[in-house]
Amino acid sequence: MLHKTRGIALNYIRYRESSIIAKIYTEAFGIQSYIVNGVRSSRSKSNRIALFQPLTLLDLVVYHKNKSDALHRISEIKCRIPFHSLPFEVVKSSLSLFLTEILIKSLREEEENIPLFEFLEDAVLYLDNAGEHYENFHIHVLAQLAFFLGFGMETADDLTNELRENHYPASPDPTQKAALQIWLSAPFGIVVPLDKKRRISLLNMLVFLYKIHLDSLGEIKSLEVLHEVLN
Repeated sequence: MLHKTRGIALNYIRYRESSIIAKIYTEAFGIQSYIVNGVRSSRSKSNRIALFQPLTLLDLVVYHKNKSDALHRISEIKCRIPFHSLPFEVVKSSLSLFLTEILIKSLREEEENIPLFEFLEDAVLYLDNAGEHYENFHIHVLAQLAFFLGFGMETADDLTNELRENHYPASPDPTQKAALQIWLSAPFGIVVPLDKKRRISLLNMLVFLYKIHLDSLGEIKSLEVLHEVLN
């Protein structure tokens, strides 16, 4: 049966000679994998593979059967909102790769979750359109994404308590707490000054929080690159 849905591309892997298996977070069906044939063929007249680059915002018509089917197919696909800067600026593309890795390792629901989808789409659009002061974007996203994943913090003290209970060797200082408290509820775009050392430290604390609650998280490979780019 055919269904229309918005989607956010996460990643893809090569499949056979000219196809891919794309992982997409959809508005209607949550996280899903789709077989896409012929996109890597030298005879392909289009550049459809670009549609599956990280965080591309999509309009989709998909064949969706039932939950027992691990792989589905796409009938129609197009870019819903073209990016202005996200794939072309080093800092933004590094932030997007970090966010993509977090999402791939944390999203598990295969069902509709419109508030989460809209939160993620708002985050992507903000990052693409931001002209400056987006160096704390990833921390802001992690602070609020935790609510959708089931372990959100009401206050910055909740992070302190979780870190202490799980024997983390540091805790947020007053400056970090004040920043985190704002990011827990503020919309994207609010400017909260945080120096590099505090930014890295707070990010590491939040990643540890995610590891406490998500066994699937493992090592975040994009973290090292992100730290270098934001130096």
